[in-house]
Amino acid sequence: MRTCYTGQVSTQHLDQTVTLYGWAHRRRDHGGVIFIDLRDREGLAQIVCDPDRAETFAMAEKVRNEFCLKITGKVRSRPAGTENAGLKSGEIEILCHEIEILNPSVTPPFQLDDDNLSETTRLTHRVLDLRRPQMQNNLMLRYRVAIEVRKFLDTLGFIDIETPMLTKSTPEGARDYLVPSRVNAGQFFALPQSPQLFKQLLMVAGFDRYYQITKCFRDEDLRADRQPEFTQIDCETSFLDEVEIRAIFEEMIRSVFKTAINVDLPKQFPTMTYGEAMRLYGSDKPDLRVKLQFTDLTEVMKSVDFKVFAAAANMDGGRVVGLRVPGGSEMSRSEIDQFTQFVGIYGAKGLAYIKVNDTSKGREGLQSPIVKNIHDQALDAVLSRTGATNGDIIFFGADKAKVVNDAIGALRNKIGQSEFGRKTGLFEADWRPLWVVDFPMFEYDEENARWSAVHHPFTAPKDGHEDYMSTDPGRCIAKAYDMVLNGWEIGGGSVRIHREEVQSKVFRALKINAEEARAKFGFLLDALQYGAPPHGGIAFGLDRICTMMTGAESIRDVIAFPKTQRAQDLLTQAPSSVDEKQLRELHIRLRTTETPQA
Repeated sequence: MRTCYTGQVSTQHLDQTVTLYGWAHRRRDHGGVIFIDLRDREGLAQIVCDPDRAETFAMAEKVRNEFCLKITGKVRSRPAGTENAGLKSGEIEILCHEIEILNPSVTPPFQLDDDNLSETTRLTHRVLDLRRPQMQNNLMLRYRVAIEVRKFLDTLGFIDIETPMLTKSTPEGARDYLVPSRVNAGQFFALPQSPQLFKQLLMVAGFDRYYQITKCFRDEDLRADRQPEFTQIDCETSFLDEVEIRAIFEEMIRSVFKTAINVDLPKQFPTMTYGEAMRLYGSDKPDLRVKLQFTDLTEVMKSVDFKVFAAAANMDGGRVVGLRVPGGSEMSRSEIDQFTQFVGIYGAKGLAYIKVNDTSKGREGLQSPIVKNIHDQALDAVLSRTGATNGDIIFFGADKAKVVNDAIGALRNKIGQSEFGRKTGLFEADWRPLWVVDFPMFEYDEENARWSAVHHPFTAPKDGHEDYMSTDPGRCIAKAYDMVLNGWEIGGGSVRIHREEVQSKVFRALKINAEEARAKFGFLLDALQYGAPPHGGIAFGLDRICTMMTGAESIRDVIAFPKTQRAQDLLTQAPSSVDEKQLRELHIRLRTTETPQA
């Protein structure tokens, strides 16, 4: 039996004989005395192997990095001046009495304290990567977060109920992962994109407070905050309105941050409408740490000679905005050129700017190639509306609203979080949570000439907005809400539709006819007819929350065995081909592409 974890040995164990288990993090031979840094999930302890114990010393000479060891020895204080304040065990060391090599190791492909490893190397050798202290800390934090969520919800009467992993394919936004049925030839299960429909059914069934920390699956293009399988804190409750639901889960997040990482989030999160967020920041998940805002200039630019601005201002669905950067006139042309390339990633065709050198000189005090094509009245409006003063720079976006919002919104974050932004006080290093509310129910899909649901088709409209679904879907506002933290959406939810006739109106607005609705959602529509209670909920991304808490760059750093951006597992080499027998059992035949003859 071990006495305790290696990383937990401290001064309270002085003069005690302890037994420890772990891995040799590093072995050092210092002129006849061998030091072994023994490591386990709780940290490191220094083991001293003295040549006076010949048998033990001989065994220590055989030890190499990542050997699995059992150590027995006496705890003593480190010599004065050799303490390590960075370790829990930094004031002590263990004089080794016995070493047992439980299992040797081949030479590892990398040093575990190497911070310059490629992600490919790390994911290929994920088991070793997970031994690294930072990864151990990340996953331990993830565990603590999950435990605190469970504790909090348990005190409020929420119960954990599992929902199926093999379910019906329903249109919920992303592609489904499909699972062929061997027993039912030609038919498929789908892995759930979320437990959305099942948690609604649980509300109808009378389980008025449900939660689940569960896997969800979406076959979509990947990025730093997405994985094909991810973990969701899924919650649903009955008989509460959207304000009451938000209050519960705001307190949950506040409690989890305090208990898991000792961070005090604000006592009340600010609330912003979707319309205001898009107007000021061009994003429904604005990073409030960045102290820059849009100024809408669409009306101002309708009559200017600068065609790029005038065309966007007079375009149906067009937008022109200014982004004032205090002190930004010191930016060089090369920096501005870099920003121009950057916004091009988001579809912007260019990046116009005006440097404000001296407002007292009128247009003569403004530096920009576009000034000559903008009349005095428009220039005055630009300066007054943006609040620009001497030494500022104003960047402009002009195009379809989505392009402007995406491009200038990304530029806002880039400038604010840059060295310039931090140096000039445009960035506040803090935790800035926010509720974004009053989302539109629908957005128009120009490619398919139809309305689509902004969240999902089970979101309830604001009271009094039901009739807009048939007359003017674009005016319909949803009882939907997202929790945003430092520019990341960490949770989103809504009050759900609990009446079958309202759900049918939504389907009609989405051009889902009665036959299609019955085929895809008949089980839900039937359930809503049996006295379904008013209900709503929210789901949080556990991976995203833990990523933010650890300061990791990607959610892959808080998931034990993640996939790459090509949805591949480099450790197990999945996905992989299967043999013909398995395919025949599943009634599947692969289509081969023949190479055309030259």
